[in-house]
Amino acid sequence: MQPARAAAPDDRDIVLATEGLTMEFKGFRAVNGVALRVERGTIHALIGPNGAGKTTCFNLLTKFLTPTAGAIRYNGRDITRMKPADVARLGLVRSFQISAVFPHLTVKENVRIALQRRQRGDSFDFWRSERVLRALNDEALSLIEAVGLADFAEVPAVELSYGRKRALEIATTLALNPAMLLLDEPMAGMGHEDVDRTAALIRRVSANRTILMVEHNLSVVASLSDRITVLARGQVLAEGDYATVSKDPRVVEAYIGAGHG
Repeated sequence: MQPARAAAPDDRDIVLATEGLTMEFKGFRAVNGVALRVERGTIHALIGPNGAGKTTCFNLLTKFLTPTAGAIRYNGRDITRMKPADVARLGLVRSFQISAVFPHLTVKENVRIALQRRQRGDSFDFWRSERVLRALNDEALSLIEAVGLADFAEVPAVELSYGRKRALEIATTLALNPAMLLLDEPMAGMGHEDVDRTAALIRRVSANRTILMVEHNLSVVASLSDRITVLARGQVLAEGDYATVSKDPRVVEAYIGAGHG
């Protein structure tokens, strides 16, 4: 039996951390001194009302923006000034940043291309023989099965439902073998059936990796997240499990009271 986690994790248990993370746009601080600690092996949600700074914070963490001040560390290494591709090679991957699903290729072909990228960097080797590419099929099919698309392996991506396209995008991200996944609103635009399917998928793929997600669907956040950080006006408002933060008067006010304005 695994021993219970300590209430205050050791620094070795922290996979992603920020100190004083700040982003200023022409005098406006969209993110202001954020301190974030994501524990290894957890699903951590970043939530907040509109204008809270979630998207800006997420773009800082995934290296699509460079902060005005502060530091970002991944496994203890300072990645504040690193490029997205270099960070991805360390195992920190933003889903959908690399997936660029090819609509007229099959599900299997899309995942196989992602596997090529992992193995050969930016060289996709489209000129290589079909025999060489077929060697990637077994791993591609394993990933496809893992995201629940086994029955759609030979279906062109353009013919998939929206929810299944998102599952394919996650499969192409998993092809890079990330240690940590960053998911940007994975449920956006989905109907109830696709939300349930994608939530189950996220739970499955979290079995041996860390996940940080920005998500508006609070029922999904409640069911999936081990820990939640609530942002409001660019700052951390509250942090804890869902039962804790959902009862925090400051969080309630930020979402439905005067603080939402």
